[in-house]
Amino acid sequence: MSRLISQMAVVSLWYVGMTLSAASQDLRALARVDMDASQVGDSYGETTLSLVLTQAVPYRVQVFDAPWRIAVDFREVAFEPDLSRLDQSDRVAELRAGVIRDGWSRLVLELVEPMLVESAGMVTDPQDGDAIITVRLEPADEAEFAERAASDTVGVKTWEQGAAAQFGNVRPMVVIDPGHGGVDPGAQRFGVDEADLMLQFARELREQLLRTGRYDVIMTREDDSFVSLPQRVSLARAAGADVFLSLHADALAEGRATGTTIYTLSDEASDEASAKLAERQDRTDIVQGVDLTAQDDRIATVLMDMARRETTPRTERLANALVGGLRNTLGELHKRPRLEAGFSVLKAPDIPSVLIELGFMSSEKDMKRLQDQVWRSQAAAGIVDALDLWALEDAAIAAGRQ
Repeated sequence: MSRLISQMAVVSLWYVGMTLSAASQDLRALARVDMDASQVGDSYGETTLSLVLTQAVPYRVQVFDAPWRIAVDFREVAFEPDLSRLDQSDRVAELRAGVIRDGWSRLVLELVEPMLVESAGMVTDPQDGDAIITVRLEPADEAEFAERAASDTVGVKTWEQGAAAQFGNVRPMVVIDPGHGGVDPGAQRFGVDEADLMLQFARELREQLLRTGRYDVIMTREDDSFVSLPQRVSLARAAGADVFLSLHADALAEGRATGTTIYTLSDEASDEASAKLAERQDRTDIVQGVDLTAQDDRIATVLMDMARRETTPRTERLANALVGGLRNTLGELHKRPRLEAGFSVLKAPDIPSVLIELGFMSSEKDMKRLQDQVWRSQAAAGIVDALDLWALEDAAIAAGRQ
């Protein structure tokens, strides 16, 4: 837990390149502004921006001179065209917003007089996920403002919260679990094995995660070898996993299922198809002589139940973030993208764990997607975005409990 809490300052300052049109940003936005609950107002000697969002997002604050401006950049936020009703301040000459980069938007406060950031922070509601970003400004002289603006190089240097130095640079550990392998090829269609497809995607996802510089990553298997389900969980725990992602692309006899699905652990499956998938994956270990019953007995203790009570809501938020992230980059998902089943590989009580069914090899459409490098790259990008947002929200909630 402490490992993820330490990400709050780091995650909130991320930056991504490439331009994007305003129309595209509006379609992909994950968070929206509650205009009725938000405002920029004056109180005594301070001016405060209070922005209520439908969910937590990474953000940063910058200072620009000539004219005096404070800019707040947000990851995946859609603003309404008319922001005039937000501006209740005599010290703000103009309030405007727009898209600046791929998935990033900017809110600009053009000031009547020089003011600098006195404090900034975000609070997330653990019940509904709403987030409130508060930025407090206090008067400054022109020389001080100009000096600060000169140090805030666009796209590089950001205004850091006081907690940043306290937390350090610990990165979350993500364990990627390519399903099946070795004597267990998984689903097979047209000469293609599920185990091979998932290993290929796992390597691509690992590369994208490592490229961000924000995560440590290991895989439960690096080649076409068999790893039992309990071993996969043990590897994750030994690595100090903050997140466990199990990757699959199963096949159903009826061949009707299509699209990406995110599974979380439950004693009762969401539907018959989910129950069959969990049963089939667990059966492979039993055939290999691995008794899962003892594993179930070992975790059915009071301590494990307590750990699961804390982990379950974090896992739910992770699954929901993955649905949002994948929908942004892929568009079309399974008709029910959030399902539950009793997958043994998800039974670590202390690690947020999800099973990502990228698609179904029994679907011709999904098979084409799974073998398409561009589609896989988009899927990996959606997972990275989801982890970014989830880590920020998870850290904010954890910090709020301290």
